[in-house]
Amino acid sequence: MRVFSSTVQSLIDSGNIEYFYLITLQFNQTYRFTSYRSNLEYPVGSGNIYIADGGIFEIDEPRFSSVVDREAYRIVLAEELDEMFAEFETNVVGKPMDVKVGFVSNGVPLLSSADIVSIYTGRVDSPSITNDWEEKLAIIEGTSPMSDLDAVNVRFTSKDNMDQLSSTDTSFDQIYESSEITLKWGKV
Repeated sequence: MRVFSSTVQSLIDSGNIEYFYLITLQFNQTYRFTSYRSNLEYPVGSGNIYIADGGIFEIDEPRFSSVVDREAYRIVLAEELDEMFAEFETNVVGKPMDVKVGFVSNGVPLLSSADIVSIYTGRVDSPSITNDWEEKLAIIEGTSPMSDLDAVNVRFTSKDNMDQLSSTDTSFDQIYESSEITLKWGKV
């Protein structure tokens, strides 16, 4: 269960909520975007500036995919940073991404760490770029740490490999000594 600061809880209880997103994409270079109307520094005094005109086009709520119900999150950015799009070509899959939400009280963004809520932390899963001649969009889908459940990892095993894992394991010794074993298969 999420715990909100008393300030944020009072805003939620009032029913008049104004909020903004803070998005961090840690590719070869770190990109920070906000949906607030001006640039924001978070945490305050850290030098981490979230750019307001960075082109946040759309943010979809987390949804479950069909693979073991892993949580997926989708961000769409309008084409603003050519260097970020160049990184798409060099593979950004597996790079960290983070989405936080902040709240506004009386026209002032609340930037205390107690008032900022992390709503998504994961890794880039399937980035793509669409270009329909009107606008160029970067679509970044991220998945939670559970996303590796559908991965297939190939492991080649040999006598030497098993010796590195365990010097007392002799399960692969006979396989590489040209020994023959007769197995009975099926009904006896």
